[in-house]
Amino acid sequence: MKRLLVLLLAVGLTAAACGGNKSGGSAGSSAVTISNEQGTTWTCGFNPFNASVSFLSFGTEYEELTYVDGLKSGKTTPWLASSYAWGNGNKTLTFTIRKGVKWSDGKPFSAADVVYTFQLLKKYPALDLNANWSVLKSVTQNGDKVAFQFKTPAVPYFYYIADQTPIVAKHIWSSIKNPTTYKDDHPTGTGPYTMSSCSPQVIKYKKNPSYWQSGKPAIDTVYYPAFTSNDPANQQLASGKAQWGSQFIPNINKFYASKSPDNHYWFPPVVNVAVYINQKDPVLSNLAVRKAMAYGIDRSKVSQVGEYGYEPASNQTGIVTPTFSDWLDHGLAKQVGYNPAKAEQIVQQAGFKKSNGIYQTPDGKPLSFTMINIGGYSDWVASAQIVAENLKAIGIKVTAENLSSQTYDNDVYNGHYQLAYDGNQTAGPTPYYELRSLLYSKGSAPIGKTAGSDWERYSNPATDKLIEDYAATADKAQQHAIVTKLEQAMVDEIPVIPVTEGVDWYQYNTGSLSGWVTQGDPFARPAAYVNPDWGVMLLHLKPKA
Repeated sequence: MKRLLVLLLAVGLTAAACGGNKSGGSAGSSAVTISNEQGTTWTCGFNPFNASVSFLSFGTEYEELTYVDGLKSGKTTPWLASSYAWGNGNKTLTFTIRKGVKWSDGKPFSAADVVYTFQLLKKYPALDLNANWSVLKSVTQNGDKVAFQFKTPAVPYFYYIADQTPIVAKHIWSSIKNPTTYKDDHPTGTGPYTMSSCSPQVIKYKKNPSYWQSGKPAIDTVYYPAFTSNDPANQQLASGKAQWGSQFIPNINKFYASKSPDNHYWFPPVVNVAVYINQKDPVLSNLAVRKAMAYGIDRSKVSQVGEYGYEPASNQTGIVTPTFSDWLDHGLAKQVGYNPAKAEQIVQQAGFKKSNGIYQTPDGKPLSFTMINIGGYSDWVASAQIVAENLKAIGIKVTAENLSSQTYDNDVYNGHYQLAYDGNQTAGPTPYYELRSLLYSKGSAPIGKTAGSDWERYSNPATDKLIEDYAATADKAQQHAIVTKLEQAMVDEIPVIPVTEGVDWYQYNTGSLSGWVTQGDPFARPAAYVNPDWGVMLLHLKPKA
């Protein structure tokens, strides 16, 4: 299951409340209904700096400086900025701000709004969701240009600054007393839509008549209902009453695709789902144990049985394919595969002896571990069970413990676990972002302290330097060479074990609308919970004649 950074509980909605059209009508629809089980009724708050609701406004009302396509290795499209340039040894990033853009209340947008947005994040660090000010030195305006000065070269932060930071209106936000608790129930943005109405059951967006992209959007109305569970959301999709879905559907061909020739789906891989291995555990810190586990897991079986074949099997390098195939070292990817005999050989050569079917360390400790998981994710539960069965077969006992999402996150972030089945690491437009999330020890923390990343508490100064070297260069060849060395670290040291490739869940109906993301034209990440990409998708959609 694809995880949002903040996971919610759910409430259902009847088809009539959504306002969506059935597919197959004689005329094209100027409305789209989204079916995406989120977990709760809507709070009708749209603060773009609140991680739990930002996806409901970032992309539709609030916009980015430059759009970065995560499915096309970071291909950029000018947005609120018409251009950008690096300088000063990749320590200065300058944007030229687009002219002729207005806020939805009719006031002009300018470079001053951009500078204000980043100063707001500096003043209120809780709003700085991507820690931009951990690398920024200053943000200044000179006419229609905004210059970002970095403390050190920080090329990967282009993605966070340009694509992942929503720009807000100075004339609105400067009067807000506490922006960290601000609900923002009537957002004023530059985007293609405005929030027309909101109830706990459904959000209605209407197109912004003064939007700066001429002739867009072509879709007048967007409905985003809340659902209690996957079942009613899936029914909406199968019936054609919702046109855009973003959720897990068991047996999707029978339940959804077979219902109409207009029903389609595509699940592009974006990040790994992996077994995290706590490096501070005295037994799991032994490389032989981690290597045996990596050889002992049948990734293909987990993919086919646990994930219905929707999430492909991963490889130990951590490179998600086919999305980032051009970054993959195929030789390294083949080095650690399913080989139970080799797994047992590794622990035997390390001096481990088997007793009652379970290997013991040389000092008599059994290879017996608990692996925590999120109990509400039926596919992850099934997948974790297969992992446990695989490891039992090679003499390593693993007991799955299914937890609530909140308990699970707390245990992982604070290091209170042995093994964890997870896919919560950062995705980005290149493999660097996930590998940094997994391997950069400066993002971690001691056991008992909350880590922002590197939740397995892996530490290697040489790997840290590689990650920092990548951040200092914009040269693609150098970046590829560094990522290959990071792949080598994944294979040699087994800090985590990638099992399957987490995907963007995406279903779409072509009966009344055209312009959808397809595998042949991946102009945006297609899930309706990915921002700002879902706004890019909406701008491409058109009613069929």
